[in-house]
Amino acid sequence: MTSRRLRTAWTALTAVVVVVAVVLGLTTGVLAELAGRGLYAAGLWSPNGASTVPPGTFDAPASTRPRGSSTPAPAADLPSAVLAPAPSSGDPSPRRVAERIESVDDEEMGGRYSALVAGLGSGDVLYSHRAGQASIPASTLKLLTATAALSRLGADHTFATTVVRSGSRLVLVGGGDPYLTRAASRRRPRRASLEALAAETARALARTRTRKVTLGYDTSLFSGPAWNPSWPDGYADQVTPVSALWVDEGRAGGGSPGPRVADPAGDAARVFAAALEDRGIEVAAPVRRRAPEGATTVATVRSLPLAQVVQKMLMASDNDAAEVLLRQVALASHHAGSTAAGVRAVRAELSRLRIGTTGLRLLDGSGLSRQNQVPARTLVQVLRTAASARHPGLRAVVTGLPVAGVEGSLAVHYTDAQSEAGRGVVRGKTGTLSQVHALAGYLRTDDGTLVAFAFLVEDATDDYAAKVWLDRVSTALSRCGC
Repeated sequence: MTSRRLRTAWTALTAVVVVVAVVLGLTTGVLAELAGRGLYAAGLWSPNGASTVPPGTFDAPASTRPRGSSTPAPAADLPSAVLAPAPSSGDPSPRRVAERIESVDDEEMGGRYSALVAGLGSGDVLYSHRAGQASIPASTLKLLTATAALSRLGADHTFATTVVRSGSRLVLVGGGDPYLTRAASRRRPRRASLEALAAETARALARTRTRKVTLGYDTSLFSGPAWNPSWPDGYADQVTPVSALWVDEGRAGGGSPGPRVADPAGDAARVFAAALEDRGIEVAAPVRRRAPEGATTVATVRSLPLAQVVQKMLMASDNDAAEVLLRQVALASHHAGSTAAGVRAVRAELSRLRIGTTGLRLLDGSGLSRQNQVPARTLVQVLRTAASARHPGLRAVVTGLPVAGVEGSLAVHYTDAQSEAGRGVVRGKTGTLSQVHALAGYLRTDDGTLVAFAFLVEDATDDYAAKVWLDRVSTALSRCGC
């Protein structure tokens, strides 16, 4: 081979090596970025601090790994970890945990409390105070609704909103998507929208040169009273009458608490009709009507996956979404889509998961009813089950919990000197009604132990003091080197 040919071959080989290196670099960089974003979104990683969950917390036990699999030993030339691993000294001493909790003054808030603290993995009880006695759970009840929904439907399940056609008659069929929106958005995660549904419908009509239609809307998926009789009328700014079809959760002002539309399904149909008219379709005034049998589906939009619905619902303590999910659990259990059927289905699903239901009384899915009764023990069992390697499909219940002092319903908590240390460490679901306050979640103590906890306060004489006590008592637990 001549020297010129050798130089040419060498140049080609070098180019191939460079291309492969660039591709590998880009691929691994993208994968690393995506992985980082996922951990950040789940609240399991912070760019400025340690994770609230130690590595391997939710991994399957070694006994369940495929035969022959193992974790390779780190290479000798790799740099040491930036953050030292959390120490693991076994569960703390129950006596010292009790000392920590009971050192937080509860006199100012008045009333009484019940509580349970247990190892998240071991289940060993570290503190118990009236833990088996049922209390008003307020919004911590959403943990039960979320768990039952994920267990029954699956984390990847979606809810479809459809348009069916019979001749020139269209029917908008509600599928119980709690987060159906008015307008399409590029923000992720992307929710289903009536705008996207109208665009798809208009394209289907264009194929048959249809320019004029009548529009009905079908809400028959759900049944029973739209307003829970155990809710006071004063809750009208806290929850929308439940419907299988609504847009932006029926919120007239966009937020909650805030005003609600009187007819959420009719409002959604009018929004859809306007979106069709924007696309050149003449639409008669919408009327409530069941979809005719044999009608052809012309357009469909699907909700966020249920795991993301649950995370969004828990993060904001969303009453509207919780009530929709309650009815979806009933339907998935082959019952009518009513509140009454939903609470029975949730209870049955918890029993199937071997979560204790003694003392449990459910009237809704959101916790708004003061007639709900849930023991602290049940809340801790729910959290432990959701974190268990045996139930990976329930993981959204724990990853969806707000981080103390950072986000969601805990964003404005942990602000005084006795609770600042809990910021970024405690993760929990709040519960708030007049004279009723609760917090249930998990945290990592100073000695590296993951614990699940539930604290429920009833008959508080000072609501603000009760909120502060929950912040302080969970912080005291997190500081336990016990």
